[in-house]
Amino acid sequence: MKGISLVKHAPTAPGLRLLGIGPRLKPTNGLLKLQSFLNENAFWAKGRNKQQLCQMLFNSTVVVSLWHRNQLIGFGRATSDLVFRAVLWDVVVASDRQGLGFGKLIIEAILTNKKIQSVERIYLLTTNSSEFYKQFGFKLNNKQSLLIINKNEY
Repeated sequence: MKGISLVKHAPTAPGLRLLGIGPRLKPTNGLLKLQSFLNENAFWAKGRNKQQLCQMLFNSTVVVSLWHRNQLIGFGRATSDLVFRAVLWDVVVASDRQGLGFGKLIIEAILTNKKIQSVERIYLLTTNSSEFYKQFGFKLNNKQSLLIINKNEY
């Protein structure tokens, strides 16, 4: 996969959040690219502004981005208490790059991150990709209920 760079950001993603750093530690307007990327590829993330994205990144334990040269083609993150629980969020691969193994790279980078590698339980919410996540050991759970207060309808 020539020209592909997987960036494992530091917790809170200061380089991406504050400096817009992308692959090879170069400024690439990464935050603006993240905003556009999510608008184009994730129905649940449309309309997030840069301030909201900065806050989201600041509160993330693990942040991973995937680039083809200077184009953002994948993203994922997790939050955690570092002991008992972690939650994967916003795992997205560009629609024209799906099925090429990029989602697997993102998930493996998140799950092997030392910050969450030893937590007791990792949660994941997905609308239509549960089969994809089963290859990593995720299982449907009928013993718990997902309850939501939805302040913003999709």
